[in-house]
Amino acid sequence: MRAMQAIVILISGGGSNMQAIVRAAHQEDWPARYGARIAAVISNRADAAGLAWAAAHNVATRVIAHTDFPDRAAFEAALAQDIARHGGGGHPPWVVLAGFMRILTPAFVQAHSGRLFNIHPSLLPAFTGLHTHARALAAGCRFAGATVHRVTEVLDQGEILEQSVVPVLPGDSEASLAARVLATEHQIYPRALRRLLQARER
Repeated sequence: MRAMQAIVILISGGGSNMQAIVRAAHQEDWPARYGARIAAVISNRADAAGLAWAAAHNVATRVIAHTDFPDRAAFEAALAQDIARHGGGGHPPWVVLAGFMRILTPAFVQAHSGRLFNIHPSLLPAFTGLHTHARALAAGCRFAGATVHRVTEVLDQGEILEQSVVPVLPGDSEASLAARVLATEHQIYPRALRRLLQARER
């Protein structure tokens, strides 16, 4: 029997995408169906609201505050060590970024190569980086969306796994467009992970 695949989710705030993934894993019984479990939710902020939500849904939580370390390398070393302890049977955990507001170094990305995932609020390769919705509106885009991708050393340039598309409506503000895109993020992030797990089972 294949060893259970652990999934560790990193957050910095409310973790609405984390919540969508945890709900999907529970409703679809990922442990039984795909041999995968949500092993932990880790935040770099003790006040992240998503921690309480995860704990209330029986997911292990941990705070590894970046402010407790002298530099980024020390923080990431502690983070990597905590992630690794959730692995088993020779299968290192998948690391899922869900509103994790820290730029990861190339060394961390390399150490988790192929197992590190993110969701970005634009139709990559358009609008990498920040302020995606404002930039889409300024450019006169008729459509916007979100992208689930593998994380590589180059920001927002990894393999595209899933995308969602929403219309840009007349009178849209940055906030209204962001809300419409976020609703689709909650659909495509679990879907992308599900497809990866299905491929793993073949």
